[in-house]
Amino acid sequence: MPGAREPGRDAPSIAVSLPTPAMRYEGQIYRPPSEADSYILQATIGCSWNKCTYCDMYRSKAFRVRSLDETLADVDAAGRALGPNVQKVFVADGDALVMDMPTWRAILTACREAFPRLRRVSCYAMASNVLDKTEAELAELRSLGLDLLYIGPESGDDVTLKRIAKGSTAADHVAAAERARAAGMKLSVIFLLGAGGTERSEQHARGSAELATAMDPRFLSALTLTVVPGTPIARAEEKGLFTMPDVPTTLRELRTLVAHAAPTDAIFRTNHASNRLPIGGRLPRDRDDIVAAIQGALDGVIPLRPEWMRGL
Repeated sequence: MPGAREPGRDAPSIAVSLPTPAMRYEGQIYRPPSEADSYILQATIGCSWNKCTYCDMYRSKAFRVRSLDETLADVDAAGRALGPNVQKVFVADGDALVMDMPTWRAILTACREAFPRLRRVSCYAMASNVLDKTEAELAELRSLGLDLLYIGPESGDDVTLKRIAKGSTAADHVAAAERARAAGMKLSVIFLLGAGGTERSEQHARGSAELATAMDPRFLSALTLTVVPGTPIARAEEKGLFTMPDVPTTLRELRTLVAHAAPTDAIFRTNHASNRLPIGGRLPRDRDDIVAAIQGALDGVIPLRPEWMRGL
């Protein structure tokens, strides 16, 4: 998932915390911006893959699934402290869908009992997490309340996917999306501007547009790569093996993504703190307006977000 140093891969702030004893968090917690008002339940620690070259979010954590007793105790405490106020639950950390079915059943059942106004449960997922579960298992999770999966292919270009060590191909992501949609789940799909470097900028952008079309998510977003010191991609940059595209090039990548992506009806956002041009709309309905806004930024007519506001 996206390589920006923020809590919530789509969020501008640095940490997530709420004044409740149910928040027994280990390390920094990351969540999407649309989960800003959600109860964050840390059911796993870290990321089961944790090899993506651009990401430093979980490198200090050894992956494990938390004790189910501890997780359920947190849900119970949150229910007593926040109960009717919780309408959304985000299950952390990096790819919580990796948990087995008995664990998910217990967590989702406990959430429904603890939060009487609960309307959505979501989590980060990798294509491999989705494909490791059958359509029937995913449908069961959906029936228990797991409604939305955040998946970050980052690129639709298989060469780029291999270079950033994503662990799955574009075809894997298409298969995962089809299985999740068949189970009735919504998808929020994330692409990472700059991930192909200067060498594969065009292939990365066009491949991402093609993959966005094929995955057909309900929500679609673009982030901008931040080369974080100490990550494998930073070391590659130091050796001259990777060059981060400049600002106009990443804007052109964004323009290509929007111009060529054709999901059925996706809510599109670039509201992540890493982006220099926060825009939004629906694709394909608002395609022309969004492309015009990007072109305006390229032409210098529309101002970009100042670096100090990017909060990375």
